Amino acid sequence: MKIFKVEGTLVSTNRIAMMEHKPLLTVIDKPGGTPQVAVDPVGCKPGDWVICCGSSAARDATGVKGYPSDLTIVGIIDNWEE
Repeated sequence: MKIFKVEGTLVSTNRIAMMEHKPLLTVIDKPGGTPQVAVDPVGCKPGDWVICCGSSAARDATGVKGYPSDLTIVGIIDNWEE
């Protein structure tokens, strides 16, 4: 698992049916880092620090075994100093 900061919402007008309507967010792991797309099954907002899992664990964390995700948010960090 890794810590990321939620940067914003990603709007996608077309998705494959399996993706349902789970929100997609852009997250970043460090200032100046490359933004990544994460599935948000927990309800985050921009500015939140979150814990994400990747790879096959990311697919399992969405609740659907075959979900097409490489990065899924699994928790919002309530208290953490950068």
